[in-house]
Amino acid sequence: MTEQQSTDSTTPGYGGGRQISVERVGMRFGDDAQHVSALENIDLHIANGDFVCLLGPSGCGKSTLLNLIAGFLLPTSGKVSVDGVPVTAPGPDRGMVFQEYALFPWMTVADNIAFGLRIKRTPRAVADSRVDELLHLLGLAEFRARFPKDLSGGMRQRVAIARVLAIDSPILLMDEPFGALDALTRRTLQDELLRLWQKLRKTVVFVTHSIEEAIYLADRVVVMTYRPGTIKRDQRIELPHPRDPASNEFNALKRELASLVTAEQDRHIESERRGVAVD
Repeated sequence: MTEQQSTDSTTPGYGGGRQISVERVGMRFGDDAQHVSALENIDLHIANGDFVCLLGPSGCGKSTLLNLIAGFLLPTSGKVSVDGVPVTAPGPDRGMVFQEYALFPWMTVADNIAFGLRIKRTPRAVADSRVDELLHLLGLAEFRARFPKDLSGGMRQRVAIARVLAIDSPILLMDEPFGALDALTRRTLQDELLRLWQKLRKTVVFVTHSIEEAIYLADRVVVMTYRPGTIKRDQRIELPHPRDPASNEFNALKRELASLVTAEQDRHIESERRGVAVD
């Protein structure tokens, strides 16, 4: 079932060298008698500066894997490490952006962005300078004194991204951050994210259900099988940015990856039809 693509996972990104290592990781939920195997035997290595999308059908464990890297969960087996240090809890080296904006409604845009800096007890002048820089970088300067209720969904997500960037984490973890947005806003924020990635050289791990979004953004697309999630293909995307979704090359990749994801969805449907548990 596993169809590992000819991708050298040690190939360096912008920074070179391995930063995130997931080694023979398995994840179960529940007790031994009634458990769900979410992940099984995951091996994944992500280099400094890589932009990696985790792609697959609902229930394949994409978000579970992201939460293991973030330190919100601990694996049942195997290990996750960052720069050789085992991940045992969340840390400032890994910033998380969720699909829900998770902004503080009683704080202004500027105060939301500054929140992590205040927690770190960053000197006020340094924090204010960093917030100003991010407000301009993300086109939020004129909204600095507004509250989240006054912003569109796209603007709220910009604030959420800015808040993570403020603490300058080298790793940016994103769990379907644009999933709830309309198509036009989604494309605008995809382009914004690519611009930030190219400028700031962060390592990005991005969960998505969208094949087109994965190809548009990532330099690697990791396709996962249905539960228990394993890596079916680790596909390097060689198309230069900016990418044209209407191009022949883009659509050839889209058809290829779609066939892999569809096969996993069909396997799940067939298993349910036969009454056979896939885990």
